Amino acid sequence: MPRGRYSLHDPHDHTPLGEEHFHCAPGPSGWRYVSQLTGPDGGHRGSVDLAVDELGRPIRVELALAGWQVRGAAVDGVTWVRSDPAGAEAAEGNAPAAAFTGTSPAFLVATARLLRPAAGAAATRVRLVALTDPVLAPRTVDQAWQLAGSTVHDTDSGPLVVDEYRVTALDTGEVHSVHLAGDVVLSAPGVELEHLETPPSAFPA
Repeated sequence: MPRGRYSLHDPHDHTPLGEEHFHCAPGPSGWRYVSQLTGPDGGHRGSVDLAVDELGRPIRVELALAGWQVRGAAVDGVTWVRSDPAGAEAAEGNAPAAAFTGTSPAFLVATARLLRPAAGAAATRVRLVALTDPVLAPRTVDQAWQLAGSTVHDTDSGPLVVDEYRVTALDTGEVHSVHLAGDVVLSAPGVELEHLETPPSAFPA
């Protein structure tokens, strides 16, 4: 069960946003990721609970941030309920998308598990619902994912395969790289892996 800590920052001006303390694990029905978010001052900021099935589809998403909450799943595309900090209102939404995304590194791993692009293949287009900070507002985005290459590194616990994905935002044409080792993000825009207690788990074949 990989567990560790990511540092998060604004991908544009590098303003520190805090840390994400996580653990994740494969299971008989897919993969689950749970984390606690802290701000730059160390105070509690929110939480992430994401579970996907063996095909990478979200079967449960629960996010909490700044008092806002979202619960969602893959139902008729993706469906979610978003509630305000006071708990007075809850708004349901639905979009013809494949999955969710957001600032948590969990969503990068989940999207890679969903698409599983092959090395050398053309980029795969995907529509996602982004739950944006700081109020978890839903926004539909289109991306293209391509597996740019894989590198094998020798470690004390055996070979470690690092996959580099090239991700394109189709609305702006902006391209960035995401480096994954199994179900752990090594680096991505706004994300740095600061500490890892146990080795990453490999994707199922």
